Amino acid sequence: MNLESVASLSEKGVKVDVRSVILNETYEALPSRIHSLDHCGHIVQTALSGHPDLAADHILNHEMKGRLEQTIGSAIRQLNLEFVKSALYGKDSVDIQIFKVKARQRAYEVLIEIALNLFGVEKRLVPFTDEEVEKSLKIIKSCLESWEVLEKTEAASERIARVARAVAENLIHTMKKVMSGSGMVAKMGDEVQASLREDSLMASLFDALRSTIHNNIYYRMVTLGMCKFGNDYALGLRWLRHLGYVQVSTNPVLAARAYDDDPILWDRFKLEASKHPEWFNSPEAHGDDVAMEATKIALWPNLAAFRPIAILSSFHDGMVSYQLNPNVAGRLRESISDALKIYSSAQEFLCKYDESLLWGYSNNVERGRPNIVFKVAGGYSSAIEITASLNRMGIGTNNTVTYTVAQEATLILAAMKGMADALRIGIPITQAYETNMGGRLESHLRETKAEELLTRAMETLEDRDQVIFRLAEELGASREVDKTADIEGKIKITCSAKYLKSLEQPTFVGVIASSEKLGKSREQAKTSLTELETAIQMAGTLVARRVYQIFFRPQNRTKWLSYLQREFSLSIKQAEEIMDKIDVLPASKRRPDDTLLTLGRKNVTNTEFPNHQQNVLEASRKQGFNLPGFEDSILDECDPKIVEKLMTLEDFKKAYEATPELDEVFRKVGIEGQFGDRGIRPSEWSQFGAVVKTMREFSEAYDAFKEKAIKFVRGISKKD
Repeated sequence: MNLESVASLSEKGVKVDVRSVILNETYEALPSRIHSLDHCGHIVQTALSGHPDLAADHILNHEMKGRLEQTIGSAIRQLNLEFVKSALYGKDSVDIQIFKVKARQRAYEVLIEIALNLFGVEKRLVPFTDEEVEKSLKIIKSCLESWEVLEKTEAASERIARVARAVAENLIHTMKKVMSGSGMVAKMGDEVQASLREDSLMASLFDALRSTIHNNIYYRMVTLGMCKFGNDYALGLRWLRHLGYVQVSTNPVLAARAYDDDPILWDRFKLEASKHPEWFNSPEAHGDDVAMEATKIALWPNLAAFRPIAILSSFHDGMVSYQLNPNVAGRLRESISDALKIYSSAQEFLCKYDESLLWGYSNNVERGRPNIVFKVAGGYSSAIEITASLNRMGIGTNNTVTYTVAQEATLILAAMKGMADALRIGIPITQAYETNMGGRLESHLRETKAEELLTRAMETLEDRDQVIFRLAEELGASREVDKTADIEGKIKITCSAKYLKSLEQPTFVGVIASSEKLGKSREQAKTSLTELETAIQMAGTLVARRVYQIFFRPQNRTKWLSYLQREFSLSIKQAEEIMDKIDVLPASKRRPDDTLLTLGRKNVTNTEFPNHQQNVLEASRKQGFNLPGFEDSILDECDPKIVEKLMTLEDFKKAYEATPELDEVFRKVGIEGQFGDRGIRPSEWSQFGAVVKTMREFSEAYDAFKEKAIKFVRGISKKD
């Protein structure tokens, strides 16, 4: 069905563009005072004040069990009165017509959002019974259909439900924003749109939303308890929450993309900037503060989206990962200072938000406690103390820029220590994550090996410049290579992950085979490079598995529980809470197997980019796909030949092995196994190749986003 036509109301010469009113709705501030009398009235008032998402999330509370159908039925009674009354309002005022459109829009939206919560995984977290869910969904669908009929009756000459149509279009429009239409949520929007029927818009929308959620591979994996998932993107969180996603990771790159995908964020940032007149005289002098506020604008909706999950899970899930300023990542004091500023600001926002979300429920849940964890760059030894310090305050962490067993194990130990210190003085702890940037490790290993092979090949070739240019041209790197004078620089550019995606690339294979020094036929070169490429693609998975198995393999988990009790004088309950609130977080995926081979029922959250989510979804739809075969795949052992091949790469040895210091801890705990001692020590973290590349990228992205935000503030000051 095509939803692009303009729907409008025209009464006595007054014309209101319904579609424009709904698509261009501005952000509404949270109600300053709450005068609700009961839950159904609170849902209605919150929705009609411009917050249908928040109103719908009000039902996601343990205390709503057994009261769902009655509460929704009473809310429908009040919403229906508003819907019907709006037809009786005067017809000679544009303002009144807009008021009517918005009232109906919000009535539709709050019921659709409640339905989405009941289609999604959220219903299991309360948990509601299947019976009360189905009864509630039945009355919601009937109500939506009746409102559509009423709209058509009012426009008898055209038989068009204008508000219903514009609401459906807006819903799909928000889905398609994700990654400019290329992410999984955007593709779900395409599926929903294709299923809509003009003659029964609301019923078809209702059924399509339910189907696209329940038939998704992530919904299936989560409901089967196979793993938890997070999103590496700032948009699309509510849709992913319905599929069972419980975490979002962000960084300067993703914050910038959020503004590109959803320009309305600039309008919200303008409102925030107006509160800081000191910025306008010299925005550059306040650059980091400007960047921090701009980032918060992009992330605060994520705090709200995951808020019910955090509260329902006692801050086990529903976390938003906020990356600290990469330019001060190696400095303890500055990093802690930034974290506390952001944490306090989040608490201020959430105290207000919780006033509405948790209105009328008992006060046994702490209001305002942020569902935020801080991404601490593990490329510096200072990350150890930053991690321990934040967890000691009950603030969770997500260690990032981490590629190696030694980094990740050391930082898990730091998180454990901080959590133990918190629990001993009664501070409740928050979920912590240990990111494994497997895809970036893979890219680094491929780049390094490709540079080595190509350098050796060039030594025996007379027409080196022509050969490297032809290869660069084939890979799309010729323009950049042309600007570089020395052969070493040309090789580095050509072999970068930006251009060379696989060692099996035919032209690359041909160049390697043509070198006399390497002494291989094309077939031999192809076979050798294929074996190496296959091994490199498993590198990140192997590191994630080794870290996970050291800490969370069932027999090892028991030993860590005993260690925590002995080392920190904890009770078994406290030790169990620490072990439950640390997850390995496989990240920066390149292919579906990067997810499917690291699934775990406990202590794993796989975080995904939107386009990667779509790749996993498509893989799941292929003939022969066997989901049960990936059960607890993170515990699987790898082919020894692949490990042997990878161990020929110096940087993989550093990534895969432990250190003497860690080996001593493992022996103390009673962990069995040979983990080696050639891993990188904390003093060496900042020099590891993958760390250097990522921190450079993050710093450049942060500086670019900061400059963009400063330029925006400068533009505001000139206009004013």
